[in-house]
Amino acid sequence: MVPDFGADAAGLAMLAYRPPGLASGAPLVVLLHGCSQEAVAFAADSGWMALADRVGLTLVLPTQSPDSNRQGCFNWFRPAEVARGLGEAGSIRAMVAEAVRRFASNPRAIYVVGLSAGGAMAVAMLAAYPEVFAAGASIAGLPVGAATGAASALARMAQAGPGDRSPDAWADQVRASAPAGYGGPWPRLSIWHGGMDTVVDPANARLLAGQWCALHGLAEAPSTTTQHGPSLHETWGDAAKPQVELWTIPAMLHGYPVAAAAVPSSAMMPVGISATHRIARFWGLA
Repeated sequence: MVPDFGADAAGLAMLAYRPPGLASGAPLVVLLHGCSQEAVAFAADSGWMALADRVGLTLVLPTQSPDSNRQGCFNWFRPAEVARGLGEAGSIRAMVAEAVRRFASNPRAIYVVGLSAGGAMAVAMLAAYPEVFAAGASIAGLPVGAATGAASALARMAQAGPGDRSPDAWADQVRASAPAGYGGPWPRLSIWHGGMDTVVDPANARLLAGQWCALHGLAEAPSTTTQHGPSLHETWGDAAKPQVELWTIPAMLHGYPVAAAAVPSSAMMPVGISATHRIARFWGLA
């Protein structure tokens, strides 16, 4: 627990994990849990703690308060919570600044990843603070600007509604969240979703990919399409270092993809592929 990390208007708690003996200048990863999840257990079960030990990462684990959301979800759907300098977004940004100061993390190698509500909050952080994050990842999340309240959030989760906005209009939602006049560069993004997700409509992943491709000025058609067993992997942009990737796992429900679940967990989906390792590889960390 880091008790005093700066301005915390949202009342979040800051936990951090730093492997023993980690040298200064190591990358920093912000890990955002899903609803009803405990941050440390999520970091361990998803493999991020083991990866931090293996490749040398500092993890920041923001934790939601039940006073702010009864289900322990990050409030990605409330504009005041995702706006730059305000609410939960501002609190998470303060944690990043404190971690860079306290642990001497590399300020040019900061990343954010989240599951479900945490995945939606992760892309909201990329939009609000594009100059802070090198890249991010969203698992079972939604596009930036998908909702402006609880009712619209539930509606978007149930049905993505792809026909109501163009990719450019979705990209404008990101631009509106960024600092005034910001023209890039924009963070790279890894997107993951289960094809049988009944909590968040899988079509949201395709909307998110279109939003981020339009933001980067990329064509809607993927640059590469590869089958990994039942999983479909699409990329957009540079072949060696794509700006956007989308993993679709057809038989997966709502949760986080792991190669095999070390402990029983409703959030961990043992589908034979580790999202953690693939995301770290996409970011250039492993």
